[in-house]
Amino acid sequence: MRASNSASGSRPVLALTVGEPAGIGPEIALRAAWARRHEANCVLLGDAAYLAMLALDVDPEIRVSALSSQAVRNAGLPRFGPDRLIVIDVPLAAHVVAGRLDHLNGRSVLATLDLALEGLKAGWFAGMVTAPLQKSTINDAGIAFTGHTEYLAQHSGTEQVVMMLAGQPGAAPVAPLRVALATTHLPLQQVSAAISVDGLLRTLTILNQDLKTKFGLAQPRILVCGLNPHAGENGYLGREEIDVIQPALAAAQAQGIAASGPYPADTVFQPKYLQDADCVLAMYHDQGLPVLKYACFGRGVNITLGLPFIRTSVDHGTALDLAAQGLGRADSGSMLAAIDSALAMVAASQPLTV
Repeated sequence: MRASNSASGSRPVLALTVGEPAGIGPEIALRAAWARRHEANCVLLGDAAYLAMLALDVDPEIRVSALSSQAVRNAGLPRFGPDRLIVIDVPLAAHVVAGRLDHLNGRSVLATLDLALEGLKAGWFAGMVTAPLQKSTINDAGIAFTGHTEYLAQHSGTEQVVMMLAGQPGAAPVAPLRVALATTHLPLQQVSAAISVDGLLRTLTILNQDLKTKFGLAQPRILVCGLNPHAGENGYLGREEIDVIQPALAAAQAQGIAASGPYPADTVFQPKYLQDADCVLAMYHDQGLPVLKYACFGRGVNITLGLPFIRTSVDHGTALDLAAQGLGRADSGSMLAAIDSALAMVAASQPLTV
């Protein structure tokens, strides 16, 4: 997917949706976009009047230029340098009170995702970065919504995607930790039934392909967790490893995918194993992500693999309680990491930059 040549010299253009307006998303989006303005042209998608007002309080140095979506459709993104941030206006329906949800704004939040998808398809953007949104606000607005990942997959015509979180543990110069998920937002009692040989093979195929094409890894090495304690203990603690995971691994290996396992999830995250791996595939959300978030929280990035474009996000939620306390309390570290990851993926996939 190619990005238009109209915007900003040699900086890749990224769509940055600001998320739930009552949360910390707008603040961290402004801070991070301004901090990375010399490396990336982060075009904010949100209510332009609200963001301009907020920018004055976040940092008086921030300059915001508003555009209508129709103007961009007609003429493309204008040429702005790093002295300002572009906002494509997606007006809110109701006044924003920090920390207080309003379902009247649910459709506007969703419209920012629709606009990002439109811009990616049209070539305005080289990738998208998303601030956290509140699922309940969109559902309360009368729209069935389960999350960013599922929505972007559905509206890009992608049959299957893979959720992966990545981060840099601590301050030491160690390899990044990447944890992908075989299932995402499911009740625990449904996980076993949701894992199949074909499904795991598709997940491993997507994971292997995107680690190559979006991360520049020539031969990704993937460690696969078992589902049960001790990876099933040879069938004594469950047969999913024998009946599902091992056959999927055999099929993946036959296709040249360097995946191994299944490994007990309580031991696979040791440095002696991770040093020889590029990614760990966990079977369910709370099997792998607590480790990643313990090691990298505030610096982690949520990445959706399998999409026909680059999409990264933060590793946290809307933090309504923090937003209600006023500006200056939210940490924009994860948003900065999400922008940096998107830039690295743009470079690794070598699209046309603008």
